[in-house]
Amino acid sequence: MCLGIPGQIVEIDDKEQKLAIVDVGGVRRQVNIACIVDEEHPPASCVGAWVLVHVGFAMSRIDEEEAERTIKLLTEMGEVQAELQAIRESNTS
Repeated sequence: MCLGIPGQIVEIDDKEQKLAIVDVGGVRRQVNIACIVDEEHPPASCVGAWVLVHVGFAMSRIDEEEAERTIKLLTEMGEVQAELQAIRESNTS
């Protein structure tokens, strides 16, 4: 099963390529933010935003409350640890 997991954008890595660093449960990873960038939300305005991350892409913006609820539910389901491990492993590839 593939899950999206909430993360918070902590910095913009490359404005032109629309790449950002997202903190997902204490693990930082570069993700593509093209799906959440538009005229109203340029890359620089994305720092601090909560997003739903799936296979290296920030798929959508979510609010902090929704992020917390989702993390809590995933933790209860035991899925967060598996997703975080997958992220860690992909960072070493």
